[in-house]
Amino acid sequence: MVKYMIQKSIKSCPKCGNDGIIRDWEVGEEICGGCGLVLDENLVDQGKEWRAFNFTESQNKSRTGPGISYRFFDKGLSTVFSSNRDSNGKKLREETRIKMSRLKRYDNRSKIDETWRRNLSIAMTELDRLSANLHLSKNLKEHSALIYRKALKMDLIRGRSIDAFVAACIYASCRANQVPRPLKEITSASTREHSEISRTYRLILREMNMKMPIDDPMKFVPKIASKLNLEGEVEIQAIDILRKAKKLNGLQGKDPRGLAAAALYKASKANNERRIQKDVAKAAGTSEVTLRNRLVGLENLFQDSDLIISND
Repeated sequence: MVKYMIQKSIKSCPKCGNDGIIRDWEVGEEICGGCGLVLDENLVDQGKEWRAFNFTESQNKSRTGPGISYRFFDKGLSTVFSSNRDSNGKKLREETRIKMSRLKRYDNRSKIDETWRRNLSIAMTELDRLSANLHLSKNLKEHSALIYRKALKMDLIRGRSIDAFVAACIYASCRANQVPRPLKEITSASTREHSEISRTYRLILREMNMKMPIDDPMKFVPKIASKLNLEGEVEIQAIDILRKAKKLNGLQGKDPRGLAAAALYKASKANNERRIQKDVAKAAGTSEVTLRNRLVGLENLFQDSDLIISND
């Protein structure tokens, strides 16, 4: 690594007139190469502080800091006051320190002075807590924060619970991105009741005119199978059952978790890995009645298709 460099410049030494200036970037000094006079002792290295070994790394790396994010109440564009030291690391005088402390206090108060800023500050804290408990990805958090900001701009949160809106926005983001997360799992991590969060979710859909895609029951199969400790062959056979039922148009208007549970129960019986209906329904987050109804529906669907094929 080069610690210093000598370069010709318009600037020359005022003592000897030499124009060979040495710039030591580690020390931050500019020195005359002839007489050794220190011309500047506060140089700032404007180059990159990292190394890149290929073109891709050089394009991806930057020193601009994190970009704007909806996950922070101020979108990440915050200011910080250091009230004890200056830019060179020297301690401030007592008068200046008191002034900077006062400015820092005013700056912190101004950030949450408005109602919508305080609302966002509380909501984003709750969003971080729920996302950590539910192990949500960064994209889902970003989308959830965006939905919440739109709801706040439309004045939908006035007189309603912030925590309920955050949980509803997370569920709406999971549905919009086709991530299989049931509402009961989100409400179990929230501080509000299931009925309140579901009511808030319906309000978001109605007022924001959001159209959610229909969940595919095949997405719920791996999670339910892992809870029941089923083999991979059972999981594959359950997915095959659902694919056949989809070709026969037998999945419309049915609860996807109930269909996934029924297919897994049917596949586990075929592979001699029997699980009782109570455990399967609990793992799927549905009732035993729903499981039995979906199981009867699949069996009737396959029997009717066999009769049609045999008649043909």
